[in-house]
Amino acid sequence: MDLPQTDLAALDLTTAHLADACVRAHIPVRTVGLKPVIPGTKTAGRVLPTRHAGSVDVFLEALGHSEPGDVLVVDNEGRTDEACVGDMVVREVQNAGLAGVVIWGLHRDTQDLREIGLPVFSLGANPTGPLTLRDRAPEALSTAEVDQWTVTTDDVVFGDDDGVLFLPSSHLESLIVKAQGIRDVERAQAERVRQGETLRSQLRFDEYLGSGLTFREHLRKIGGAVEE
Repeated sequence: MDLPQTDLAALDLTTAHLADACVRAHIPVRTVGLKPVIPGTKTAGRVLPTRHAGSVDVFLEALGHSEPGDVLVVDNEGRTDEACVGDMVVREVQNAGLAGVVIWGLHRDTQDLREIGLPVFSLGANPTGPLTLRDRAPEALSTAEVDQWTVTTDDVVFGDDDGVLFLPSSHLESLIVKAQGIRDVERAQAERVRQGETLRSQLRFDEYLGSGLTFREHLRKIGGAVEE
């Protein structure tokens, strides 16, 4: 998709909209329940993958071939006995023009990270830094494992208060279009509820009960939203 990476976070789409778009497009929904260090912050950009092995050198090396708007995605194997990213790394990431940091593991220096303001997503915080120096994987700068998902620079990551979602860049344009349609339908439905029209009425729920369709089939038939 010919879209500047710095524009991705300005699309006014949530990870929920994009996840629903994946369902409609029959594309795996690659989500992870990571939380932003600063509630309410969002990030979006091309994945810049790294595998942590006990030293920040891998992050510094990755930044050497990053592009503005990338998101540093850190694989620390989901470890909860140590933090692998702190304020100095996040400042360096910010100075390189990246859009955020996503950590399959823990962060530290929470107060400093909040002052820096760059979106950071992780499993949580721990004051302890890396405990051991481990062998660096050959693919340390080409792939990252985040929960059950393997991500590369061929992926785009979105993060908000609901978590983190990875999308294949090859399908990004069509997924964004689908997500925008879902968003617009849902917002219109919400406004009608605010005006006093029940959701049951909008979705012709009595008609659904006698249709023999699944609820999702019924929604697709009438052009509704809610579930996807």
